[in-house]
Amino acid sequence: MSDYQVNNPATGEVEATYPAAAEQDIQNAIEQADNAYQDWRQVSFDERSALLHKVADLYLERQDTLARIVATEMGKPVAQAKGEIGLVAEIYRYYADNAEQLLAPSTIEVDSGRASVEKHPVGALLGIMPWNYPHYQVARFAAPNLMAGNTIILKHAPQCPKTAEAIVDILKDAGLPKGVYNNVFATNEQAATIIEDPRVQGVSLTGSERAGQAVAKIAGGALKKVVLELGGSDAFIVAADADIEQAVKGAISGRFGNTGQACNAAKRLIIIESVYDKFVEGFTNAVRDMTLADPLDERTFIGPMSSKAAATNLQAQLDSAIKAGATVLIEGGMIKDKPGAWFAPTVLTDVDESMDVYREELFGPVAVIYKARDIEHAIQIANDVPFGLGASIQTQDADLATDIADKLDVGMVTINAPSGSEANTPFGGVKRSGFGRELGTLGITEFLNHKLIRDKS
Repeated sequence: MSDYQVNNPATGEVEATYPAAAEQDIQNAIEQADNAYQDWRQVSFDERSALLHKVADLYLERQDTLARIVATEMGKPVAQAKGEIGLVAEIYRYYADNAEQLLAPSTIEVDSGRASVEKHPVGALLGIMPWNYPHYQVARFAAPNLMAGNTIILKHAPQCPKTAEAIVDILKDAGLPKGVYNNVFATNEQAATIIEDPRVQGVSLTGSERAGQAVAKIAGGALKKVVLELGGSDAFIVAADADIEQAVKGAISGRFGNTGQACNAAKRLIIIESVYDKFVEGFTNAVRDMTLADPLDERTFIGPMSSKAAATNLQAQLDSAIKAGATVLIEGGMIKDKPGAWFAPTVLTDVDESMDVYREELFGPVAVIYKARDIEHAIQIANDVPFGLGASIQTQDADLATDIADKLDVGMVTINAPSGSEANTPFGGVKRSGFGRELGTLGITEFLNHKLIRDKS
């Protein structure tokens, strides 16, 4: 039975250990979520809204403490962790203010009589959440479903138990009734048990491809609805007319924010040939100026990776690329003589289709730069991966931006800024990046009974 553990990636020290749930804990969580659903679904939108606004208030009141916990659990620089907490508050407020309207019945025009579609909750749901944005990922699943009237069983990442407990405390202190949100320190086997239980109506996972495959297989066997937000290898396309200074700043933020550990990070920088040299000069100069630093320091932009295992895996991918012929523009990599999971920013070019890394996701501070002959070549490179989460386009030509965006096989496109996330815009991808959407108007509709009411009288 595996433990949930706080292993500080800045120091390599184990700071806390929590035992995994017992089988009875799992059964209790399922029963409580199922029982609570019967009452929670009847609670008015006004009451749920007031509660979620209180959740947002508590997040902001506890922002500093929550951010420091995140920094010690997975290494996110504390200033960025505070930004994550701010977005979480926005998500809770967005659904608190808009859920009633988003869930209002819709009328269908019919030849005779009347028809409408009502939106009802479905029951208890399982959320399986990752470590890289440990509050935000939970919020974008929990906020819409709580407002919709569903109840939640939450399996957080094993390296974020303190964050998991902090979330429980916030929801409890805001007044959420017992059983509506249930945290479980579950093993993978226990997660399968939860999915297969007939009282659980669906599952949402944010994580790796492998985890997504496993969960989808179990959910499919149990005939359960599943939403998957998986990996990404997002393209960052710089057109010939782009503001290069702005593009460099966006690429640095998009590639190295959260130490490069974001599914929608700008992992592949695709630069049109005529501005390639200018971009590379600015980008590599900016990378050279980066300093790895204590994630608890407010001034830190890039800290350690989330774990030594993650750093080791990224180093193996980097070594493979170099062995296959990739050129190293900025030499970095794993810092093996320093405790913790430190990995210096690295920049590669000359990566081609013959290399494994060409189609792999690099989840950490390694940037790959590609030279494109023209826009059509850039689009070809961008689409030539198994992922389809997001992409970014840098151009001052609005028509060109629209044309490129239409041709990209992704779920999200951002123009003249790195990919990001907002409470009122949907998040999700296509291909091996998963399916379903979170946030925005679509995020609240995934786990609902869209009930047709047809009156022919």
